[in-house]
Amino acid sequence: MMPIPGSGLAKGLAVTLRTMTKRSHTAQYPEVQPQLPPRSRGVIGLFEENCTVCMLCARECPDWCIYIDSHKETVPASTPGGRERSRNVLDRFAIDFSLCMYCGICIEVCPFDALFWSPEFEYAETDIHELTHERDKLREWMWTVPAPPALDPAAEEPKEIAAARKAVEKAETAAAAAAAAAAAAEAAATQPPTTPEGDA
Repeated sequence: MMPIPGSGLAKGLAVTLRTMTKRSHTAQYPEVQPQLPPRSRGVIGLFEENCTVCMLCARECPDWCIYIDSHKETVPASTPGGRERSRNVLDRFAIDFSLCMYCGICIEVCPFDALFWSPEFEYAETDIHELTHERDKLREWMWTVPAPPALDPAAEEPKEIAAARKAVEKAETAAAAAAAAAAAAEAAATQPPTTPEGDA
């Protein structure tokens, strides 16, 4: 079917007329900060204490913009006769935001919750080299990470919290039993010995 001559022009004019009747809206940025959605992807923060240098984030990054250096340290045995263990120590963790495409794969694959999204987006630089944020800078972004949303009141209790609560209750029960046993032993020790009536 052949298009009617001039139909494209008519559609374009219709869009123009619709737009002309709407009031324009100008965002007064930076004087007025925008209202960002709760899950905005601004910059990535690093919670260094949770990082185990597993390298999953660097391996899964499609842009290869995460740089991690580490070394191994020997940890002495915690018990007599035990063997020494080795652990990875983080030396460098950097993200090049000039390469990052903000896909969030690194945050999703991190098994220890060491990476978080921050809604901060005002970190433009005049030098592209300044967009490589080292771990100190990434740690500063952690202060801007919003708190997680509240859980649904009808939701099931997380397994970690349930296990921790059971462990605390078990420890409290054991401590109460030990205190009761100690009190009974102390009462038995302070009670004067009884003599049989026949020996009087």
